[in-house]
Amino acid sequence: MGGMKGGLIWQVPHPDYPFTSGHYEPLWEAAQALDAPVNIHILTGFNYTKDPARRTGVEQFRSTVNLKTCEAADVLVYLIFGGVLERYPGLKIVVVESEIGWMPFYLQQWDYYYHRFIKDAQRLIKEPPSFYFNRQVYATFFNDNVGAHNFAWFGHDRFMWSNDFPHGNTTWPNSRKVIERDLGGLPPDVRSKLVRENVLKLYNLPVPQPIGS
Repeated sequence: MGGMKGGLIWQVPHPDYPFTSGHYEPLWEAAQALDAPVNIHILTGFNYTKDPARRTGVEQFRSTVNLKTCEAADVLVYLIFGGVLERYPGLKIVVVESEIGWMPFYLQQWDYYYHRFIKDAQRLIKEPPSFYFNRQVYATFFNDNVGAHNFAWFGHDRFMWSNDFPHGNTTWPNSRKVIERDLGGLPPDVRSKLVRENVLKLYNLPVPQPIGS
């Protein structure tokens, strides 16, 4: 979520309108009604791209790895613990280009502290965080060998490989090598889900049949 208007970069959420506020309720409601996934793109939030000091030296690497991952995790924790996914059980959230290797650890910790502080947690949401994640959250990945080894933990029905072309972070022209490295050990039907079937199903994309088929 974010974009450019009049040459100025704008980001969502605005500090006055966090995802835990009622400001976005019409969006969540409409997205659920339309069965339209809401895509949370990398750098959603107030990120280092606005601060030149975070583009050099140590800060360049802290920002491009740590801060980006924290921002993606913050979006999920607000949507989950803020009750958005509970209020809108048909809402689909897609975490885009933030990779996936970090997700099992965060979910493990959110569930742990949900149960540790169960009375406080259940004032916010009725079920553990992983319940909502497994029901409604999708994610894309493109160069994540660690994440590819975690499908045994969180399945493979809601994850989608991409190559990020034509951005600088793209796997092109080595995409086939990356797929083989990360997904080569998976059964063919699982690989097909990750590189093709899941995205077609999520976005309800029709694929024309070849003439004469």
